[in-house]
Amino acid sequence: MKKFFWSALEILETIVISFLAVFIIRTFLFQPFLVSGASMEPNFSSGDYLLVDEISYRFREPQRGEVVVFEPPLGGSYFIKRIIGLPDEKIVIQNGEIIIFDRQGNKMALKEDYLPANIKTFGDLEVTLKSDQYFVLGDNRNFSFDSRSWGALSGEKIVGFARVRIWPITAAMAFGTPAY
Repeated sequence: MKKFFWSALEILETIVISFLAVFIIRTFLFQPFLVSGASMEPNFSSGDYLLVDEISYRFREPQRGEVVVFEPPLGGSYFIKRIIGLPDEKIVIQNGEIIIFDRQGNKMALKEDYLPANIKTFGDLEVTLKSDQYFVLGDNRNFSFDSRSWGALSGEKIVGFARVRIWPITAAMAFGTPAY
């Protein structure tokens, strides 16, 4: 009887430790995310399964070009978009181009090599971001509900950034930050 009791206790201990490890990893380190919709095509397709890094932004600020997962400003399921504008910057969208004025007033035309050449950013818009705001856009600019529609994204809404695509296996890869 003692042998059975110790075996059952050992199994229970293994189960508790496993659940605790999964809880800690999903809450503080990485979280799975399933892409739903076409707003990030051609780089991310509906059905792609990603691992989202939740810990890096505790030690550093988000960077331009990173693909982030966040709670949408209007509520609902998580969104996935690319950071275009950083805090305290001015974003101007005009004639299909994105112009960024940084904190010092330097002007930069955004070159997005990760997008096909025929994708243009529609709309005429000028936005000045506050110290805790980001401007995010979907890669599929014609079919994305993003900062052009609902405004700047508060930094506190960002969950993390897409670090690795694990599904489909044929498209599995790690992601870096594009150079501008």
